[in-house]
Parts: sequence; structure tokens; C-alpha cells
Amino acid sequence: MFQRHTILILLSAGALLTGCSIKQIAMDSIGGGLAESSTRVYARDNDPKLVRAALPFSLKLMETLLEESPENRDLLLATSAGFTQYSYAFVEQDAFILEDEDYRASEKEIQRARKLYLRARDYGMRGLEAAHPGFGEALRADPEGTVATATIEDIDLLYWTAAAWGSAIGLSVDDPSSIGQLGLMEALIYRAFELDPDFDSGAIHVFLITYEMTKSGGDPSPEERARVHFERAVALSQGLQAGPYLSLAEAVSIPNQDRIEFEQLLNQALTVDPDVRPEWRLVNIIMQDRAEWLLDRTDRLFLD
Repeated sequence: MFQRHTILILLSAGALLTGCSIKQIAMDSIGGGLAESSTRVYARDNDPKLVRAALPFSLKLMETLLEESPENRDLLLATSAGFTQYSYAFVEQDAFILEDEDYRASEKEIQRARKLYLRARDYGMRGLEAAHPGFGEALRADPEGTVATATIEDIDLLYWTAAAWGSAIGLSVDDPSSIGQLGLMEALIYRAFELDPDFDSGAIHVFLITYEMTKSGGDPSPEERARVHFERAVALSQGLQAGPYLSLAEAVSIPNQDRIEFEQLLNQALTVDPDVRPEWRLVNIIMQDRAEWLLDRTDRLFLD
């Protein structure tokens, strides 16, 4: 009897001592599983309206799980990517559509999109901090030296943090403090490019089509660099992603006032079959919706 009670007491004590660890393991497991399944399920969906309605709940659930598992890398990555994609597809685009009919409402949505991008950036930075303690503070002191410590295992966090940060800066053209952070964002995306330029079937190349056009000078020129990234992105995706065509149309054709190229690129984007690559289905449908919206605005975007 004594031995049995002793064993029970020891087991109870052990449970109390390890309860936090068990809870942490469980939360990490749940968070990681949610992050993986959410990404896969949403990406294959063919109904952007359904995803628009569902995503806020998923994002808030992931934030709730992060309260219990604040250094869960997979969850931080999924939350960063999720807020970035949600803001681009459903908030920023809404703001642009509103601009013609209600400028004040459009500005409010732009500011909302910016805040969501910054939230996404912060989750991405937390993921990098989890792998490299002090990363954020060091980045501001020595961008090039700090990003050099990032490895191939960090490339997805580098990409999504830069994508969110760059998008926020793009919506903050009247804020000098935001523009001043451009070099920090650039360090992240160029380190990702250095680690694997062809990451995620050309995602970095698509990003750089637009970013290269914000820079001036150099040989080759910004436009030449943007076109190199475009060609590589199309090759890596085998022409099955609409995104590269939209990026070149918006970043290059509009500034050049090349209406013919603009329409050709957007019409090419519309020929992409979203069902050929189910893992790209949702993003292709969203990008094709944007292509149609841009085509409807052609007369406003071009002077002749």
C-alpha cells in the first residue's frame, strides 16, 4: 500500500512539474498543424469570397495560439503570410476600388491595410528573432551583417517579412520614417535572394520586378533588371501563375505608358488556368480578378 501511494504521489508531482511542458508541446503541435493545413486548404480554394469571410477567424485563432506558444516558428510564419495575403487580396484591393467613389473611405482602408501589413511584418520578425535572438535590434544597427546570419532555413520568414514590410512602406509614401526603413526591408529580400533566388517557384523574382523599378540608375537599368526577374519568374512557374504578368504590367508598362504591352500582359494573365496547379488556384483567381479590374481602368491609366 505504501509503495502504491508513493508511486502515485511521485507521478502526481511529475505531472505538476511537467504540466507546462506538456501544454507547450500540445500547443506547438496544434499550432504547427493549423499553420500547415490552413495554408494548403485556403490555397486550393476556388471561392475568394468564402476565403475572405473565413480568413479573419483563422488569423485570430492563430494569434490566440501564439499567446500560448509565442515562439512557434511555423505558426509565426503562417500568421505573417496570412495577414500579408489577406491585406493584399481583400483590404488593399478594396481600398483601390473605393478610391473612385469615396476617397475618404478609400484612405481609411489604405491605413487599415498598412496596419495589417505591419502586423504581418512583426510576426515575421518574431519568427526570425526566435531563430536568431536579438535579430530585430541588430538589423537596425547593421543590416548587412545581421542578415548574413540568416540561413536557408530562414528563407520563408525573410521573404514574408520583407513582403509585408515592403507593402506597408508602399502605402506610406507620405511618411519619411517609413521610407527610411526601406534599406532594412531590402536587406531581408536580398538575403533571401542570395540564399535561393528561385524560392517558391519565383516568388522573390516577382517581388523584385516591382522593387527594382523603385530604384534609379545602375547598369543594367532598373527596367532591364525588372524584365530579367519577370522572365525568370515566368520560367519557374511555367507560365502558370498570373502574378508575374500583373507585376510587370503595373511596375513597367504603366510608367512607360505602354498600353499595348499592358493589355497583352493582363490578357496573358487571364489565360492562365487556375485548375492546372491547384496549389496556386486561389492566388491565380485573385490575380485574375485584379487583372480584369485593371483592364477596365485602362483609359484612366494611359494618356493616349
